[in-house]
Amino acid sequence: MIYQGGCHCGAIRFEVDAPEAVEVEDCNCSICRMTGFLHLIVPKSKFLLLSGEDAIATYRFNTGVAQHTFCKVCGIKPFYIPRSNPDGVDVNLRCLMSPPESVKVVDFDGENWELNAQRLAHKSQ
Repeated sequence: MIYQGGCHCGAIRFEVDAPEAVEVEDCNCSICRMTGFLHLIVPKSKFLLLSGEDAIATYRFNTGVAQHTFCKVCGIKPFYIPRSNPDGVDVNLRCLMSPPESVKVVDFDGENWELNAQRLAHKSQ
C-alpha cells in the first residue's frame, strides 16, 4: 500500500510503501518521548519525498549518526534517517494522512538504546 504523509503546514509531502498491517515502535528515549514519534522503519526504496526538500532542517546529537529532520516552517518531524537503520527511513506513523488499517504498537527501550538496537536492525531490509 502507498500511504501519503507530511508535516502539519504541508511544506513537506512524501509517500511510503508499507503493508496494510504494520508494527511500529513507541520509543522512550528523550527525543522520541518529547516528540511523540511512532516509528515505522522502511527501506529507502519504499520512501519517496514528493515536495519540501528546501523546507527540511536536520538536527544531530550524541553520535551524530541519526539525521533528525524537521519542517523549518511548522517544526513537525515527519520522518528521519535512524541510527538503528541508516540505510532506511523512519516515518512518523502520526504524520500519515490515512495510516494502515492494522497497527501494532510495541514499546522500545530507547533510554537503553545500546542494549536494544539490535531489535530494530532488520527493519530497513
